[in-house]
Amino acid sequence: MINVALVNPFPVISDALEVLLKDSDEINIIGVYETLEDLVENSQEKPVHVALTVAYAVSEKFIDDIKLFLQYFPKAKMLVLSMFNDEKFILRTIKAGAKGHLGSDANRSEILEAIYTLRNGHEYYAKSITDILLHSYLSDQKIGTVEKENKLKHLSPRELEVFKLFAGGMSNRHIAEKLFISVRTVETHKNNIMKKIEIKTTVDLVKFAIKNNIIQID
Repeated sequence: MINVALVNPFPVISDALEVLLKDSDEINIIGVYETLEDLVENSQEKPVHVALTVAYAVSEKFIDDIKLFLQYFPKAKMLVLSMFNDEKFILRTIKAGAKGHLGSDANRSEILEAIYTLRNGHEYYAKSITDILLHSYLSDQKIGTVEKENKLKHLSPRELEVFKLFAGGMSNRHIAEKLFISVRTVETHKNNIMKKIEIKTTVDLVKFAIKNNIIQID
């Protein structure tokens, strides 16, 4: 079972999220908290695997609370659900230790996929969030003629195929359906790809794909 803590100041939203998640046989909602600080103070009995936290505004305290939470629960994964799109804030949550980020357009299926992905040790960024990060990256970089790095030659044809689909914005589930393989197999391929090209985050994986013309950005 995946122990999920919900962090949100508005009861009606918390109730809705709880209803969305409680039907899953693999998820156990261990508590609902108004802030991450409340979670740190009141959730010592059960281990937290994933903390689903809703962010409504840019806040220095929110960043500090992520760091505080991860100090108390270093093995837990932070999943942020943003009600707004702010490049600097998103980048700061990632730097603070958040391993997943969803936009306000996330549905039940995507929230569940994000939770499963984080619990399996991988990062998860919704396409809307990845697009924001890519635009930020492109604004600071001049993408010209770049030689293919030798690291790419270490990828198998299947790994390169998974790489292209993921970097193009396709979710693990959709890649699995397209290639007729399991989601776990997709995650294994992504993990192997990241090791072979020596990249640690999925955001950097997409940047690498753009830089080496694996995918094209208009």
